[in-house]
Amino acid sequence: MTERKPPGVPFESWVDRQIREAEERGAFADLPGAGRPLPHLDRPHDDLWWVRRKMAEEGLSFLPPTLALRKEAEDALTAAAGARDEAEVRRIVAEINEKIDAALRRPMSGPPLNLVPYDVEKIVAEWRAAR
Repeated sequence: MTERKPPGVPFESWVDRQIREAEERGAFADLPGAGRPLPHLDRPHDDLWWVRRKMAEEGLSFLPPTLALRKEAEDALTAAAGARDEAEVRRIVAEINEKIDAALRRPMSGPPLNLVPYDVEKIVAEWRAAR
C-alpha cells in the first residue's frame, strides 16, 4: 500500500512521484503481458464485457426465458424420439406441454414464444413408426 498524499502537495505531482519511484524500483519490470497488445481492442465498446468474459470462462450462457423454453422443447422432442418405451415418450411430452401451457398462461420475457402444446398422440405415432 502506498503512503497517503501529504497535505499541501498537488495531487498530480504526488501521483507522478509515486509512479516514477515505482519505476525506479523496478516494480513495473517483467509484468505479465508486457510488450503485447491489449486484447479485444478491435471490438466495439461493450459495458458488460467483463460479465460476458466471466460467463465464457465459467462455461455459462444466458438465453431469454422464451428462447430457453424453445430450446428445451426441441430437446424434449429429441429425447422423446430416443425414448425406450411409449410411457417415457408420453411422460416427456406431458412435461414439456405443462411448461408450454404455463408460459402461455403467464407470458415470459423475451421474443415471442411461438409454441403451442404438442399433440401427444401424434408424437407417439411418430415414435412407433420410427421403431
